[in-house]
Amino acid sequence: MFDELKLSDLPKKQCGIVRTPSGTRPAIRVVEKNGVRAVVKDYSANRFVFRNTVGRFLVWRESKAFKKLKGLRGVPTLYRIIDGLALVIEEIQGRSLENLEKEVRLPESFFFALKTLVDEFHKRGVAHCDLKRAPNTLLGDDGQPYVIDWGASISEGEFRISPLDLIFRRFVLDDYMAIIKLKLRHIPDAVSQDERDQYNYRSSGEILIRAIRDRLRQFLQRIT
Repeated sequence: MFDELKLSDLPKKQCGIVRTPSGTRPAIRVVEKNGVRAVVKDYSANRFVFRNTVGRFLVWRESKAFKKLKGLRGVPTLYRIIDGLALVIEEIQGRSLENLEKEVRLPESFFFALKTLVDEFHKRGVAHCDLKRAPNTLLGDDGQPYVIDWGASISEGEFRISPLDLIFRRFVLDDYMAIIKLKLRHIPDAVSQDERDQYNYRSSGEILIRAIRDRLRQFLQRIT
């Protein structure tokens, strides 16, 4: 699928564009072939030095996450990488959770399924790191949760050495806190007191780890 797609073809063959490129952020394009649509994260439109250093590195990192999560329902399929500069990813049919609470009250079963999905990618050694951004979780047309945009994700293997393992565990916890945050928007009456206490908990050590985490997340968000 999309085997013949070339970087030079992307501007001509796109059927939509989600985000135009900037100096350090990739273009997000939509392409279609034989009725199948895909999202292309394209670093080839960035500045020469950036795309051939940071861009290639980020494509490699994100593709590594997709390979770890291959076959996991709720995570898009990575179709291919083009010349080390673009990822061609399955487009999920559904709606972003951004402001969706104004229109739809998601059932508790949706959040149970989301928790199960998060458990599964943590078992595979991947933390998403950016689930608190509601657009990164979709309500699929089948009613199931889907998690997209793995550009800011990190793997457990990258943080094996202490005290870096504490940062990875913090990001894992953040993924779960994101579920509580979404529940507070959609079904606040279903959020237990324990969940509220956990979501609001702060300690001196926690504040320090959060500060390190926030700096790392901000860096990853700027370039992905």
